Amino acid sequence: MSVREFVVLGTASQVPTRHRNHNGYLLRWDGEGILFDPGEGTQRQMLRAGVAAHDIDRICVTHFHGDHSLGLAGVIQRINLDRVPHPVTAHYPASGQRFFDRLRYATAYRETVRLAEAPVAADGVLATTPAYTLEARRLSHPVESFGYRLTEPDGRRMLPGALAAHGIQGPDVGRLQREGELRGVRLEDVSEVRRGQRFAFVMDTRLCDAVHVLAEGCDLLVIESTFLDEDETLAVEHGHLTAGQAASVARGAGVRHLVLTHFSQRYSDPAAFEQQARAAGFDGELTVAHDLVRVPLPKR
Repeated sequence: MSVREFVVLGTASQVPTRHRNHNGYLLRWDGEGILFDPGEGTQRQMLRAGVAAHDIDRICVTHFHGDHSLGLAGVIQRINLDRVPHPVTAHYPASGQRFFDRLRYATAYRETVRLAEAPVAADGVLATTPAYTLEARRLSHPVESFGYRLTEPDGRRMLPGALAAHGIQGPDVGRLQREGELRGVRLEDVSEVRRGQRFAFVMDTRLCDAVHVLAEGCDLLVIESTFLDEDETLAVEHGHLTAGQAASVARGAGVRHLVLTHFSQRYSDPAAFEQQARAAGFDGELTVAHDLVRVPLPKR
């Protein structure tokens, strides 16, 4: 059975707290798993969340600050220790190749798995599979940072009433889907377009055009909200977003489900992030993330 869910492994920004681990997130997309920004402690959080190394097919790193990448060493070694039976692809800013190399070979271990390095040098499509297109956009942060977006190809939804009206049933339905026409009945006569799902992952950044491009029309948007609105000056200075800014982006982009994460240690009340997001006018589904929460993608 296909599963599409977002598993939150950690939600702290630069400094972890007693209740928040450093970043780490796994997107389950049918039979594939994409691990985003494995910070320190990700391996243990995977254990707590029921995520195995075998679940990882891709690793996407937004940038090489420690809270988003120090867990790479352990995760890569665990992939090899567990002899994951499929190749794993790693995407990360090309400008940080030296950091990736250091993390990949931080200590001695035996390589048993093919890890393909696919550094990101510019905006554009990184991979196209039957299930999705993965693309990246450069963000605005003191070090080079990229956001990621998955777009599922549009499909078609069969219309039972139209099928019945044309006398099409049983195996003939599948034949019509495969061939596009059956006994003079076209596929578009008995179906409608089913829009593919869209997901975006936006971490450390100021407001910029790429944030809006990544968020546009998303069913699920995961976005940093390091600061509350009263600290917007700090957010701009350090290259981050506030809760209100993130929510305003989601509202303008028509996001269905907004996930706020990457919180500064200075705040102890997560309810304030929700209050400011709602005050910014976002009225869709909203999750203020906490460690180990699972967020299903909205139903199509």
